[in-house]
Amino acid sequence: MSLTFETLKTRIASGEIDTVLTCIVDMQGRLMGKRFHAEAFLEIAGDETHCCNYLLATDLEMATPDGYASTSWQQGYGDYVMKPDLSTLRTVPWLEGTAMVLCDVLDHHSHAPVPHSPRQMLKQQIARAAEMGLSPVMATELEFFLFRGTHDEIARNGFRLQPISNYNEDYHIFQTSKEEPVMRPIRNHLRAMGVPVEGSKGEAEAGQEELNIKYADALATADHHALAKHGIKEIAHAQGHAASFLAKWHHDRVGSASHVHQSLWRDGANAFHDPSRDLGKSELLDQYLAGLITYAAEYTYFVAPYVNSYKRFARGSFAPTQTVWSVDNRTAAFRLCGDGTPVVRIECRVPGADINPYLALAAQLAAGLKGIEEKLSLPAPHAGDAYADDDARHIPRTLRDARAALLGSSMLRDAMGEDVITHYARAAEVELEDFDRVVTDYEIARGFEKA
Repeated sequence: MSLTFETLKTRIASGEIDTVLTCIVDMQGRLMGKRFHAEAFLEIAGDETHCCNYLLATDLEMATPDGYASTSWQQGYGDYVMKPDLSTLRTVPWLEGTAMVLCDVLDHHSHAPVPHSPRQMLKQQIARAAEMGLSPVMATELEFFLFRGTHDEIARNGFRLQPISNYNEDYHIFQTSKEEPVMRPIRNHLRAMGVPVEGSKGEAEAGQEELNIKYADALATADHHALAKHGIKEIAHAQGHAASFLAKWHHDRVGSASHVHQSLWRDGANAFHDPSRDLGKSELLDQYLAGLITYAAEYTYFVAPYVNSYKRFARGSFAPTQTVWSVDNRTAAFRLCGDGTPVVRIECRVPGADINPYLALAAQLAAGLKGIEEKLSLPAPHAGDAYADDDARHIPRTLRDARAALLGSSMLRDAMGEDVITHYARAAEVELEDFDRVVTDYEIARGFEKA
C-alpha cells in the first residue's frame, strides 16, 4: 500500500517495518539502490543518500564501458545524490517488514537533476506538455514468459528453457488456472503495494502472460510499470519460477510486447475526443499521432533498446513491422482504440517487453508533442493487413539502424538535449560492440561442419 511519511514513521516505531529500500531506476529500467534499516532511513536517508554514478552508464551485465561523457575512470566514478520522492513510499507486501521509495537522481555538487536519468527524462516531457496546457495519461501492458525453474537454476543448466505451459494459452482459463500459484500472488501483492493491477490473462504463446494496470498520469504509469516488472520477477522466483521480459526468447515463438496506450487531457477531459469529428477523434489527436508516425524511426531505440528487440518485428506475429495507423487493427504499429467514445486513445504496438518505461513514454511524448507543435497532418488510416504493405515505412530492422536514426534526430536533440542523445547512442553502441564480438550457438551449429 502507499504510505505517507508520517505513517511510515508510525509503522517503524511499532516494529511493523524494519527495512526501507531506496531505489533509482537505471538505464535498463531496473531498480538499483540500498536497503536501509528503517530507523537509519529516518535518520539519514529520508532526505537524501548517494550512489556511484556508473549506475547510469552501464549495460545489462553491470559493466563499466568507456565512452560516456558523464562518468569514466578518468573522472573517478564519483557520486550521484539519490533524492527520495516521498510520494512513492509504499510497502512491499511479498517482503516481510519492508517498505520502498523511488528516488530522483541529482548531481552531487549542484543538486540539479541528472538529465539522462530516465525518470528525469520523462518529467521533462511531462513539463513540456504542461506548458501546452496538456496532461499525458498513459497505460502500459506487460507481457512476459514464465519458465520452469528459477533464473539461477536455468543459468546453471545452460539456459535450457522450458515454459511453464505446453501450448498457446491466449485467454485460456484452464491453462492459466494451473499457473495461479504464481499469477495470483503477483496480482494481489502488486495491488496491495499500490500498483492498480486490473487483471492478468494468458497471452498468445505457451507460458506467456499479460498483466494489465489501470491508466494513470505518465509518471505514475512508468513507476507502476517498473515496480510491477521488478515485483513479477521476485514473486515468480519465490514460487520456483523465472519471469523473463526478453522481447524474443526463441525464433519459433511469439515475442513479448509492452503496448503503450496514450492520450492527452486538458481541464480534466480527454483532449483526444471530439464528438463532432470522424471517429470521435480531435484534431489534437491527429497531430499527435502524425508526430508518432513521422518520427517513429528516430525514437525506435527508446522502445527497442537491444539487439534481441528487433527479432520480435516479424510478419504474422502481432508485432508490427510498418509505421502505419489503423482503426482497431492489430497488424499496424499504431492502433486507434475506443473510436467514437470519450475514451478514444492511441495504442503504440512497437515497444517490446524489454523497454525502460520512462524512456519509452518520454520518447513517444516528445514525438507526439512535436507533431502538435508542427501541426502535422495525419495520413489516411491503413485498412487490411499492414504486413503486406510494402510501400509503408518499415520499423528500423536492427539496433544499428535505430542508433543511426537516433543520432540523426534533431527532434530528440531539441526535446531531450544533445548530451542525453549522445549518452544513449553510446549505450546502443556498447550493446552492439558486445554482441559483435560473440560467437553464437547459431554460427557454430550452422557452420561447424558445413563451412
